[in-house]
Amino acid sequence: MRLRSFLALFVFGLSSPTLAAPPRTFAEAKKIGWQLYGRQSVEFYCGCRFQGNRVDLKSCGYVPRKNPQRAARIEWEHIVPAWQIGHQRQCWQRGGRQHCAQHDDVYRRAEADLHNLVPGIGEINGDRSNFAYGWLPQPPSQYGACPMVVDFKARLAMPRKQVRGMIARTYLYMSERYKLRLSKQDRRIYEAWHKHYPVERWERQRNQVVGCVMGWGNPFVGGFDKQLCNRLQTVAGAAP
Repeated sequence: MRLRSFLALFVFGLSSPTLAAPPRTFAEAKKIGWQLYGRQSVEFYCGCRFQGNRVDLKSCGYVPRKNPQRAARIEWEHIVPAWQIGHQRQCWQRGGRQHCAQHDDVYRRAEADLHNLVPGIGEINGDRSNFAYGWLPQPPSQYGACPMVVDFKARLAMPRKQVRGMIARTYLYMSERYKLRLSKQDRRIYEAWHKHYPVERWERQRNQVVGCVMGWGNPFVGGFDKQLCNRLQTVAGAAP
């Protein structure tokens, strides 16, 4: 495995103390996310290129559905929504997301887990809300050439094929690590996607780089090598 291939997707410019030190809060996780993705990469939902927090909508043929301003910016999206992480815990009943972030350590760790965090187009982040992912019969047409479908009535979102496997493996990982309950229907869908859309090279690379920060990889992706983390940092530090 070539070390520099990791740097083609991510700019791994973190300092030594950050390695294997998971972010403590969602705010910290977002800051690290910008470092991992280098502020110039490809967003999650549609494959649009972005630089800083601005999205090049033309790069993927994206047409805003309703909110051009939000469509033009990057937002950090939880694949498993914060609502789904929190609403199963007592802290959510006592004061919602803010109360959980202040008083529940398990929730804080889950909310800040970088394996569950991706850069996405803001408008889709808002449209998807806390909807589950799943199969939808209608063809994608809401966002121009972007192959993403959101059914507001069914409260369901269907992502593009290229990320369905990653989404499934993230749900299975989060469920196992943080004891999140999945409905039988959701688990059946994610297990099917996990099988039908096998792990690709880019997903293994992401798992390795994110795992170096978190201290562990997603076992449903596999291939995380803790010893590789120091070598990755050395290569990144030497990169021009």
